[in-house]
Amino acid sequence: MDTIVQSAASGAPVTFALIAINVIVFIVETVSGGSMNIDVARRFGAMTVSDLENGQRWRLLSSMFVHFGIVHLGCNMLSLLNLGVVIERYLGSSLMSGSVFTAVVYLVSGLAGNLLTWRVQRSRGQYYVVSAGASGAICGLLGVYVAMLLVPGLSSLLDFKAVLFNVALCIAPGLSNKEVNLWAHLGGLVGGFLVAVVYFFLLRA
Repeated sequence: MDTIVQSAASGAPVTFALIAINVIVFIVETVSGGSMNIDVARRFGAMTVSDLENGQRWRLLSSMFVHFGIVHLGCNMLSLLNLGVVIERYLGSSLMSGSVFTAVVYLVSGLAGNLLTWRVQRSRGQYYVVSAGASGAICGLLGVYVAMLLVPGLSSLLDFKAVLFNVALCIAPGLSNKEVNLWAHLGGLVGGFLVAVVYFFLLRA
C-alpha cells in the first residue's frame, strides 16, 4: 500500500500536497471546536466581506483551504483528486511543469472565485455571509478541461459531453441551493479557463 501511495504522489505531488493541506486544516478545525462552527471557520481563514474590507485580504487565499463538515471536504477532495492528477501528470512541458501549472491554476482560480464572491456579496449588502471551501479552485481545474477542448491533439482525448456535464454539475448546485456559493464556482471556472488558454496558446506556442 505504501508503494502505491508513493507512486501516486510522485506522479502528482502538488495535487496530493493540496489534499493534505486541506485535510490537515480540517482536522485542526475539528479539534479546535468543530468544522461546522462559524467562529472556528473564521478563525482558520474563512472570509466575509466585512473581514476583507477591514484589511484582512489574506482571507482571499486562506478561505480556499477551510471547509464546513466532512461531506463538504470529502466531495471537494474527491473532485480535486480526479481532476488534478490527470492535469498534473499529462500537461508538463519544459517551460512549465504539470505540477507548477496545477498549483497556479488552483491558486488563481480560488482567488478569482473569492474576488467575484466579494464583489457580488458587497453589491448585495451581504457583509457577514461566511464563505469558505476549495470548490472555486477545483472548478478552475475543470476550466482547464474546457480549454483543452479547444486544443488540437488534446480535444480528442476528452469526451466533450462529459466535460459539459461536469461544468453543469459545477454550476447547477449554486442555482438551486442558496447555501452553495455560485459565484466562487463561476469565478473559479473562468479563472482556470483563462490560465489554461494563456498556457496552451501563448506559452506552449
